Amino acid sequence: MATIAERCPVARAGADAPPAPAHVPPELVLDTRFAAGIVPNDLVEPYRPADIVRDAAFPPIHYYPWPISGNRHGAWVVTRYEDIRRVYEDNDLFSSEGVAQFQMLAGETFPSIPLGIDPPDHGRYRKFLNPWFTPVAMNEREPRIREIIGGMIDEFAGKGEVDIAYDFGRVFPVKVFLDLMGFPFSMFDQFLDWEWNILHEEAIEKKAEAVRGILAYLRGFIAEKQAAPDNTLGSYIANGSIDGQPLTDDEIIGMTWFLWLGGLDTVASTVSQMFRRLAMHPGLQAQIRGDKSLINSAVEEFLRTQPLVNSGRKVKRDFEWHGVQIKAGDWVSVFNTSGNFDDAQFACPHQFDAARKNNRHFTLAGGVHICLGAHLARRELRVLLDEWFNRIPHEFRIKEGTDTTVVPSLLSIRNLPIVWNS
Repeated sequence: MATIAERCPVARAGADAPPAPAHVPPELVLDTRFAAGIVPNDLVEPYRPADIVRDAAFPPIHYYPWPISGNRHGAWVVTRYEDIRRVYEDNDLFSSEGVAQFQMLAGETFPSIPLGIDPPDHGRYRKFLNPWFTPVAMNEREPRIREIIGGMIDEFAGKGEVDIAYDFGRVFPVKVFLDLMGFPFSMFDQFLDWEWNILHEEAIEKKAEAVRGILAYLRGFIAEKQAAPDNTLGSYIANGSIDGQPLTDDEIIGMTWFLWLGGLDTVASTVSQMFRRLAMHPGLQAQIRGDKSLINSAVEEFLRTQPLVNSGRKVKRDFEWHGVQIKAGDWVSVFNTSGNFDDAQFACPHQFDAARKNNRHFTLAGGVHICLGAHLARRELRVLLDEWFNRIPHEFRIKEGTDTTVVPSLLSIRNLPIVWNS
């Protein structure tokens, strides 16, 4: 019988890797960066490399020693659907305290709200914010979303070409988000520059500098909304109260900061990968163009096959999992890049099924911390496909000579020119 090294050629982490805690078995410290969504590839199916970490010969839990989930340290990793579900749903064992706490790099102590708050307090903040993100709220915002998307498409529809990643996908979701929050569009480039450095810059000081820059801006923005309230979400938070008690300064900046961090690039990255797939599969274009009733289920399938974020949680107490001793204070990261393709949950997981039913993927996380903006993201993508096929009823393709490399995570494709015969 083939050994695990032969069936699953995953190397142990090398000498250049950060050290693992003493209680971690050395044979479980593995280099799975290829499956973490951070290694570029030019595959038609960019998430294929993660298949190997679900092989029956691969350990159900292993240790990834590099910084992950916005932290400065490594984490245990689970790769199968049911294990991922457990991490998202077992709030008695797994905590979201400290998740995406980039603000700590600048010496800040406020939490990211609501993600960084555990139940039951988490529910208070979700209840406060939810009215802005319900399906009913999206129905009210849809005309404005259509206006933004339709107006942008009309600018290039007759030209027969657009850089769908840089000139469109990078821009329209941010326009929608800035409009929702009340941020001025003049901050567009500066926002994206700060976010890039926070999420992708390796030098800690550059990350910290970007955090300091955006937090200084956000505190000024909050002060402006408190002095002159309006009907935007930014003003709602800046002047908000829960159960009759005004929000504290930490609560206001914690919510405003977290929404800023999460509102800029998830839809942009999804759009870029979505159009890459469509451009490579003319038959899929024709299928959706010919049957608009597929748009909702197709959007879920695009989301499932493009998991952008691998989330993390902190362990609350010692326990044993898959024969491994996990300690309180350890971190566990879920590889959604793997779990979304688990054939125990999804039939033919690498087959793009635009009509797939019961598509319970983890791209938007799970449990009580499921993405606050999930309905907004879905609505933006559905409106985009509807408006696109209405306004550009032509088959499109990737422009000849284009580099189609993908980093299968956030900000994954910087440029993707597509062309069509108008």
